[in-house]
Amino acid sequence: MAHSKGFLQLAAETDRQFADARATWDAIRPSAAEHAARIRESGRLVLLGMGGSHWINRAAEPHYRAAGIDATAHVLSEYMRAPLPVADAVRIVTSQSGASGEAVRYLQGRDNAIWTIGMTLDPASPLARGTHAMVGAGGVEIAYAATRSLLVTLAMHAVLLDALGLDMSGFRAVLDNPAEADTGDAEDLIAGSQNAVLVARGAMQGVADAAALSFMELARIPVLGLEAGQFRHGPFEMIDGETAVIFLRGAGDEGDNIDGLSRECSDAGVRPVVFDFSGETAIAGAITVRLPAVHGLAAAATVLPVLQRAIIAASDRMVPDVGMPIRSRKVTSGEAA
Repeated sequence: MAHSKGFLQLAAETDRQFADARATWDAIRPSAAEHAARIRESGRLVLLGMGGSHWINRAAEPHYRAAGIDATAHVLSEYMRAPLPVADAVRIVTSQSGASGEAVRYLQGRDNAIWTIGMTLDPASPLARGTHAMVGAGGVEIAYAATRSLLVTLAMHAVLLDALGLDMSGFRAVLDNPAEADTGDAEDLIAGSQNAVLVARGAMQGVADAAALSFMELARIPVLGLEAGQFRHGPFEMIDGETAVIFLRGAGDEGDNIDGLSRECSDAGVRPVVFDFSGETAIAGAITVRLPAVHGLAAAATVLPVLQRAIIAASDRMVPDVGMPIRSRKVTSGEAA
């Protein structure tokens, strides 16, 4: 089967994402101590980004709070219109290209006295030049939907969290030994959908949102990323036989009531897909993608790449030119226009 140029670009990015994440970890560790000291001194952290960058910030946000930092993640375009009155807070601005319109506009108007950490893959970008930058390995991402940049950005956050005192050895172990999983049945169900919902709990919500965005971009169908509680507060009404309901099921607070929600979907005639890293017994009636039992940011690094590959493979069966945007660009410049 001949694949589109976009699919081949996606495959090239995903194939090297773990190697680039490991290289990123090793390269930026020497600079992390100073950033961590600034964050600890302030006690407050604002994480800013757009698209997949925002969702990865959101995945990292609860872990900064676990380290004792008052951290909040915000969509950069809207934060500029309604900023928090926290002048002493350290900012992390995330943009894989470092040149999105929102990042450029933010840099033009920011207070230079604020310690601002740029997370980017381009060392020559405005974001890298205009901040105390952490630069991921491997150069800028080429494929339209974010894949490699998400894991590399997670690695940058993990290095900062490690410097703040959280144990990130589990995260590093995942980078050294990526999980493998059989996603064939999940891909079959996803490829037959006309809309989808990705549902998670707690710290895994950012992963679900990032994957939902990728699926929406690639398959060009409506896709929601929802917290498990929010899914049951109304949107449950939208599901039918054409809906792919995808749950991320972890242990403890990353898996609360996912089994109950999955059974409700089955009772409604919708067979859910569960990416299961809980270590618990599989949920009856669901298509289970079994993953190693992991928790926290290590779970994000385990689940996201496997979920990405399933979504890319399914999307390739849904549209003839997957990964080739129709009306969008890799680097969005609207805010700077």
